[in-house]
Amino acid sequence: MTKKSHKIVFFGTDDFSAVFLGALIDAGYPIVAVVTKPDSKKGRGQHLTEPLVKTIAKTHDIAVWQPQKLTEIREPLTDIGPCAGVLVSYGKIIPENIIDLFTPGIINVHPSLLPRYRGPSPIESAILNGDPETGVSIMQLVKAMDAGPVYSQTTLPLNGTETKPELYEKLGKIGVTELLKVLPSILNENMRPTAQDNTKATYCSLLTKHNGLLDPLQQSATIAERKIRAFIGYPKTRLVIDGAPLIVTKAHSAPAPSSQLDQKFIDGNYLIIDELIAPTSGKSLTAEAFLRGYKH
Repeated sequence: MTKKSHKIVFFGTDDFSAVFLGALIDAGYPIVAVVTKPDSKKGRGQHLTEPLVKTIAKTHDIAVWQPQKLTEIREPLTDIGPCAGVLVSYGKIIPENIIDLFTPGIINVHPSLLPRYRGPSPIESAILNGDPETGVSIMQLVKAMDAGPVYSQTTLPLNGTETKPELYEKLGKIGVTELLKVLPSILNENMRPTAQDNTKATYCSLLTKHNGLLDPLQQSATIAERKIRAFIGYPKTRLVIDGAPLIVTKAHSAPAPSSQLDQKFIDGNYLIIDELIAPTSGKSLTAEAFLRGYKH
């Protein structure tokens, strides 16, 4: 079976998934439909914004489905006939009666070394926990969250300075390479997945703005610095200084302060603020520029 003879329905919403969709299209796989979440309001102006995968699909004249409930796509999937699914950061649980419509199933790309970090925030969790390595798992989707058998894994060593955007980019690149390498064998059913060891499973949760609060009385400076690297973009990290909440985008830990912005944390070390976002203008600037009396 050639790649062009096996139709694929792609599931994805986050920007992380867009690089995979683009790679599959460039590699010649026939993407017959893209399933993504409905357009949502984003940014300071709360403008209605379509997922990047939708933009890519429209550019290539690929059908786009944005169901509120996945039961809405059962009929069009049946009309398409036999096809495989590829899912990357879609953001919704796929019910079993939808998974069963695909042959040889839905192939899921998950940015962690499963069974570690099942759930919606594995990249952020790897940074937060100071892990020495992370990676990408290519797995078979099942009803239970991230619990399906694994086709392959690729490991990425970490040096402890990675930011969320950097790690997303690195894992996207190695994930695309691995998916394109194993996908033909999966589609031909020449590769069989291996069951995960459920006794070693760990879980991560959906992030909220509350996760981004920095508390010098309850957190160490090391944890605060990791949060700043892990939460760039969303949920962002906020530190209250003299009653004003500042969004911190870059910092490091040190035994002594270097400016009046720096805060002592419960471990006795100081969080040295390197860069932040001005509260009213939303502009990024260095701590030095802020302290010089930046005019908002």
